[in-house]
Amino acid sequence: MMPSHTVRILVATQPVDFRKGHDGLAALVQSVLKEDPFTGTVFVFRAKRADRLKILFWDGSGLVMAYKRLEETTFTWPAVRDGVMTLNRAQFEALFSGLDWRRVKALETRRPAAAE
Repeated sequence: MMPSHTVRILVATQPVDFRKGHDGLAALVQSVLKEDPFTGTVFVFRAKRADRLKILFWDGSGLVMAYKRLEETTFTWPAVRDGVMTLNRAQFEALFSGLDWRRVKALETRRPAAAE
């Protein structure tokens, strides 16, 4: 269900109204974040309660929305401010798992020029 490793992942740093569904979140992406919700970018939204998140992305045939609530802990969120921040795939997976994404550094490798 999750997009590829090369996908762009943006976290909205301001909490949003979690009563919003697909269309409401897509409208926030356009009006507040100034992004296009139909590019395949993964948008992560937080609730006022730090134990909930929603994910929105376009998979090529429709908008996909996922909701997660942690039962015994809270997500580690960036500081609340206007705008968005980018996470790499490893950081996103840590955030989604309830881990501290700030401690995750993805390995950056360059593509080989030729096969050995």
